[in-house]
Amino acid sequence: MATRVSYPFELKMKAIEMRLEGVPVREVMEQLGIRNKTQLKVWMKWYREGDVHRLEQPVGKQYSYGKGPEYSSELEKLQAENRFLKQQLDLLKKYTELERR
Repeated sequence: MATRVSYPFELKMKAIEMRLEGVPVREVMEQLGIRNKTQLKVWMKWYREGDVHRLEQPVGKQYSYGKGPEYSSELEKLQAENRFLKQQLDLLKKYTELERR
């Protein structure tokens, strides 16, 4: 039986950014050491559907449908939301730079 691999959140976001920039799946997998192309497709699906909180969940941990992770404090929840919004802004900035070229 194969062992499960847990990828850090930052690696998942880097893979998503690379795919959004048009980098081929094989190249993303080789550069970041991702074993399975299906995993990358799942991350992209979660990103497109706005389920970015799922990228932070541990291997095998599935949150109830429609619910995000439970935070221990309001501050932690706001920090996660802030991180997500900053990532979206960064991606939009990259697109505007690409359009200018």
